[in-house]
Amino acid sequence: MRVVHIIKVTRISGAERHLLILLRGLRGRGVDARLIMLVEPDKPMKDMAAAAQEHGIPLTRLSIRGDYDARLLWRLRRALRATAPDIAHTHLIHADMYGYAAAKLALVDTVISSRHNDDPFRYRPRWRRLNRQLWQRLDAGIAISGAMANFATEIEGAPRDKLRIVRYGMDYHWLSDETIQRVRHGLRAELGLPLDTPLLGMVCRLVRQKGVPYSLEALRRIQSDFPQARLVIIGDGEKAGELRQLATALGVAERVHWLSWRDDAAELMTALDVLLVPSLWEGFGLVVLEAMARRVPVIASRVSALPEVVVHGETGLLIEARDVDGLAQAIAQLLSDRALRKYMGLLGTARLEEHFSAARMVTETVEVYESVLAKRRPR
Repeated sequence: MRVVHIIKVTRISGAERHLLILLRGLRGRGVDARLIMLVEPDKPMKDMAAAAQEHGIPLTRLSIRGDYDARLLWRLRRALRATAPDIAHTHLIHADMYGYAAAKLALVDTVISSRHNDDPFRYRPRWRRLNRQLWQRLDAGIAISGAMANFATEIEGAPRDKLRIVRYGMDYHWLSDETIQRVRHGLRAELGLPLDTPLLGMVCRLVRQKGVPYSLEALRRIQSDFPQARLVIIGDGEKAGELRQLATALGVAERVHWLSWRDDAAELMTALDVLLVPSLWEGFGLVVLEAMARRVPVIASRVSALPEVVVHGETGLLIEARDVDGLAQAIAQLLSDRALRKYMGLLGTARLEEHFSAARMVTETVEVYESVLAKRRPR
């Protein structure tokens, strides 16, 4: 079975990290999984290409010039004809738009689409009409969470019988206590902080969706009770300058450490006492799994898919979106109780192993492929 995945990439974020894990796993199962990456001319995504090469994933890069690039359709058609896949599997809006049309022009029989997020633009009538038409033509769809399945059916009109939920998964290796302590001490030393400094953290793009202002305001509200606590923000994005100004205005600038994006971001999470995910929406939240793998409890918004990942009171705490008081109280609760943090971290790791393994994700994806292809085989 040969499957070509198509995605537009401008940064390595949740969907992109997921795809690297998935394609590596598929190839390990004997599926000839390949990647076509649509890139903007000034963003060749060399790091994504290098990661694909490292994992032995055949990669084709095609340039996309703006949201509407008619020439891309024909370049993508040629690329698909050259690889002759059994299935074209599209991810995110640009790949959905161009991928389906190019696949049909290239005489690819089967096209599948994954739904990774419920961004606000997808609610607009224009995009809802487009996706409703697309769902009628697709052979199948994969939703990365129950929340995304509901979105696809209720907002985009996806036929429920075409849709399968396959939640994100990741590889997991038990970390020794010595490894955890080494990373904890290393980050605090890098930041010039005492080794017992409580560290809250966010690992995300600095965009409106991620709710960074609520973390900054919550930090201000707890500073009298936890004067040593610091917030580490790993990531970059369009709101970076605005958020730094907000930290200054709130009087917490000296308690916030901006690390921009780091290749070792996932490892640095090991140093955190609590991961904050006060998102306004979230298709899944792969960063939560990465925290669970490192025995770090999570405080997350009760939105979209996050309640499917974080079990309130067991692997972390859930709060309402935009609820700064609730976020501050949750932070105070966990910073006050080291034993509770450790307990939640251990339960998070157990939940990851049981429900969110990469092996489970790969198996369920292969089952979708085989089911769709079986329907096309002559009886």
